[in-house]
Amino acid sequence: MSGLPSGLAKDGPELVFLPLGGCGEIGMNLNVYGVLNGSERRWLIVDLGITFPGDGEPGVDVILPDTEFLEAERENIEAIVLTHAHEDHFGAIPYLWDRLRVPVYATPFTKALLGLKLEEGGRREPLPIHEVPLSGRIELGPFDVEFVSMTHSIPEPNALAIRTGQGLVLHTGDWKLDPEPMVGERANLARLQEIGSEGVRALICDSTNVFSGGRAGSEAQVRERLTEIVAGLSGRVAVTGFASNVARMDTVAAVARATGRQLVMAGRAMHRVKLAAEQAGYLRDFPVLVPDSEAGYLPNDAVLYFCTGSQGEPRAALARIASGDHPHITLGAGDTVIYSSKTIPGNEREISHIQNLLTARGVDIIDEETEGVHVSGHPCRDELTDLYNWVRPALAVPVHGERRHIAEHVALAKSCGVEAALAVANGDLVRLAPGTPMVVDEVPHGRLHVDGEVIVPAGSTALRERRKLSHSGVIIATLVLGSDGNIAVDPMVLAPGLPNLRGQSGRTLIEVMEADVENALLQLGRSRREDDDAVEEATRRALRGRLKTAWNKRPVIEVQIIRLDD
Repeated sequence: MSGLPSGLAKDGPELVFLPLGGCGEIGMNLNVYGVLNGSERRWLIVDLGITFPGDGEPGVDVILPDTEFLEAERENIEAIVLTHAHEDHFGAIPYLWDRLRVPVYATPFTKALLGLKLEEGGRREPLPIHEVPLSGRIELGPFDVEFVSMTHSIPEPNALAIRTGQGLVLHTGDWKLDPEPMVGERANLARLQEIGSEGVRALICDSTNVFSGGRAGSEAQVRERLTEIVAGLSGRVAVTGFASNVARMDTVAAVARATGRQLVMAGRAMHRVKLAAEQAGYLRDFPVLVPDSEAGYLPNDAVLYFCTGSQGEPRAALARIASGDHPHITLGAGDTVIYSSKTIPGNEREISHIQNLLTARGVDIIDEETEGVHVSGHPCRDELTDLYNWVRPALAVPVHGERRHIAEHVALAKSCGVEAALAVANGDLVRLAPGTPMVVDEVPHGRLHVDGEVIVPAGSTALRERRKLSHSGVIIATLVLGSDGNIAVDPMVLAPGLPNLRGQSGRTLIEVMEADVENALLQLGRSRREDDDAVEEATRRALRGRLKTAWNKRPVIEVQIIRLDD
């Protein structure tokens, strides 16, 4: 049973929940529901997202959840159902769908954005992406899945009411309660309460803002505040935010109209999201954009830029503007950049770097912490409490949060009168019904790294070596020997990135190491120099000894041996 416990589902059908990503972390969401009955098992995947590498993962482009377990169970998977179109919920599909090859279900905007993403990536074989209308309902094997409209920082976020013969689960996805979302539908509060009255076995719920009191706030507040701020500025103004936030895109357009400025959007991702929104029926009254190549001809007080790069991404539009590398857009003294976004934990250094570059150019910076130009897309404590009061689940299983978020969410759920609450982690197989909910086993889980065009396990040898290279560098020693073991050419040592150290003799460290290698080879003796393994080991030992005393580092050492024919 692909690693499932032998005692599971022996006494009748059971409903299980399995997080394989996004539980104990924020991002890379992958959730699985199963109906198991003896040897029969059917699975439903909810979301398949990505996360991004940190400083300790050099050369890695994207991080994916490990789908080893699901690949073994592929014949038993009904479908992938997407809650919404954020990268941490659907971004892994272009990379991992070929390993699973099951139908994908999504509402119109999510389908449109995924289609554009696949097209931009050059995919030749179309994916079976089935469109589900808002508030739609679909039958997938033993799973009856109802889409319930919520609000978030992207159009068409959906909670999923998943009905099975073993009970009803409400999976919230990402959500908040925005009374004026500006783009898209309001959260269907009446339907949530009806589902609560139906009887909810388990609520699988977003934990992102569990430490934040009150409510997340409304997009209408942001629109009012941004209009007020931009109206008081005289130079060029750039607003940066998340490309996927269509409501914020519409807000910036409304601010441009209200303040007499022309709107310029900078960043490929924003144009892709705008196109998907239009295909799904949003942004119908959006103004005609000024191409960034023509923006320089506008008076400074007549332009409003909306730029990608709010998280310090080095290739985004704002980073190129800050470094002076953008081909068409420049900012300087008298201009303002407004950060209409939150800082995602882990991005502080990159954001600070961009802000310092902008400040050096004389640009003023306004951020959400001081001016209220952003609201979160996730529920704060009052909103979570409202949901628990409406839904009244028998069990709470917090997800979409780090360990501390999940522990706090468990405590909050219990304070709301929930009978049972479980703190679970990626890989935990949770029995939801029947009987007492509990973790019954752990299945294979982990991370995959996208390294260029290759997907490799997170702990692969190549990535470990690259991590070591990034920390201590590499030393390359080239030895030219005759077939009889004689040294034909003086040893050569290359050390890119090595500090320019000199010894008491005045020789560089490179020169000293070359002499060390030659002495080690001479001490080895001619007959042993005919053995490549012995030559390589003697060279490594000589270099390691010198580097330890002179530099106190342990770089990767590569030895190249060239043998000359007689």
